[in-house]
Amino acid sequence: MDSTGFVSPDRRSLLKAAGIGAASIAALPLLSSCTGEPARLASSASPPLLPAPPGQVGPLLDRAKVTNALTVLDGLVAEAMDSTGLPGMAVAVVYQDEVVYSKGFGVREVGKPEEIGPDTVFQVASVSKPLASTVVAGLVGQQVVNWTDAVIEHNKNFALKDDYVTRNASFADLLSHRSGLKTSSGDLLEDLGFDRAYILGHLHQEPLDTFRSSYNYSNFGYTEAGQAAADAMKTTWEDLADGVLFRKLGMTASSYRHSDYEKATNKAILHVPFGNKEWAAKYRRNADPQAPAGGASSSVRDLAQWLRLQLGNGSYEGKPVIDPAALQTTHVPHIVSGPASAPAARSRFYGLGWNVSYDDQARVQLGHSGAFNFGAATAVSMLPGEQLAIVALTNGRPQGIPEAINAGFLDAAQHGSPTVDWLAFTAGVFKQIDESEKPEVDYTKTPATPTPPRTNTAYTGTYDNTYYGQLVVLEDGGKLAMRLGPSGSPTTFPLTHFDGDTFSFESIGENANGLAGALFAGAGGGSSPSVTLDFYDRTGLGTFTRAS
Repeated sequence: MDSTGFVSPDRRSLLKAAGIGAASIAALPLLSSCTGEPARLASSASPPLLPAPPGQVGPLLDRAKVTNALTVLDGLVAEAMDSTGLPGMAVAVVYQDEVVYSKGFGVREVGKPEEIGPDTVFQVASVSKPLASTVVAGLVGQQVVNWTDAVIEHNKNFALKDDYVTRNASFADLLSHRSGLKTSSGDLLEDLGFDRAYILGHLHQEPLDTFRSSYNYSNFGYTEAGQAAADAMKTTWEDLADGVLFRKLGMTASSYRHSDYEKATNKAILHVPFGNKEWAAKYRRNADPQAPAGGASSSVRDLAQWLRLQLGNGSYEGKPVIDPAALQTTHVPHIVSGPASAPAARSRFYGLGWNVSYDDQARVQLGHSGAFNFGAATAVSMLPGEQLAIVALTNGRPQGIPEAINAGFLDAAQHGSPTVDWLAFTAGVFKQIDESEKPEVDYTKTPATPTPPRTNTAYTGTYDNTYYGQLVVLEDGGKLAMRLGPSGSPTTFPLTHFDGDTFSFESIGENANGLAGALFAGAGGGSSPSVTLDFYDRTGLGTFTRAS
């Protein structure tokens, strides 16, 4: 101990300090006086040392740069819509707690004159997720729940396949997609028309990946967290979101109820492309079963208010709405979502309802996309350190358009104009996604000399499955069909012979990818004992056994 009372750390302490990393060392006060003596420069002729690395990157943008980027936005949107034929979109930008841009483009529905504006309501798909984590953060700030609470404490019916995971899976685990549930868990039940209670009640049959060390984007794992938060307040998820978030921010056009979207007079209709820049309003998408994960609808005017809250560290119009610490927890990495592919490459992360990354200037960037194959694509991007955010909503099937608009705007803010053909880049990414989702077997290409099927009676009958429920194979006008789905509203699928005991059927729903196969097990000359539907067998649950 010296005359100042400072105790010199021993060698072990210094080595331990060094082991925690350069960034952490810079913050340790002991290193400025670890010998008990003032720090000295090497010599008077040496150049001055740089200060310690900052804890965060300071703002690199100013209002002039942001204003310049805003002048580029109209052109980015016009180019994207012209090159793709997209019916319509809306965009809003928030900078330093001010909505500096809010516009609509194109039409709500092809063939009709009504135009899109800032108040047009869109289905936002998975942009619902960061909205939902904001709602749960509101409860964490009120100490109703904690991020580390096991969800079973609030929803006693919660169950997954592994008992340990059931007892320990927390809100943070489910909201960061690290529970072990596979990506498609529950999605195909929703496509068949099952409701939220049925789907959540059957997740315990889904196989699990490694708990807390695997990332699998799971809509219904996320939905379970939202439902448990609502259960903690003894209310519905939809009412919870209204009370915690939407009403407090004056987001009158926002809702997690599909019926509210349908009732809106100023709403954008879903569209799918069918070539030559032509689009059709062909489908409707009711995402109520997965509402916290994908069922919200909103306008860019409303979402701009939410972005003000996000950039305002939980405050809105000068008043605290969401606890800052609870909100900040949603913004930090909780799981590696995209491991680096090379030693010098960057990894990607997922927070709680947010993709978390770091740009070329080492700034934190938060974002999320939303996608309905039935006809909606959305994206939100934030640079919290710059107090800058952008949201883009479209009424067309995902092709990378809103992502390109957001990236082009942020690029222009940084460099004066876009430096990358962002639409070509993002379109390529989405094309790869589409290619990866094609069925393994192409049932459109029937064998030249197929083996004939057995008589229809070998296949007809009732088959049981604890996950999907009953499957009825019946004869209709001399041809086979199958009936599957909720008992009150099943779907009938015509079956077309493919080869031997294999038939094809058209897949349905948001995850449909064309023709799928019904593979009946052989049983000599008798009735088939089981049938496997390959489209519904993604996690090994698609085999139906003939009822005794």
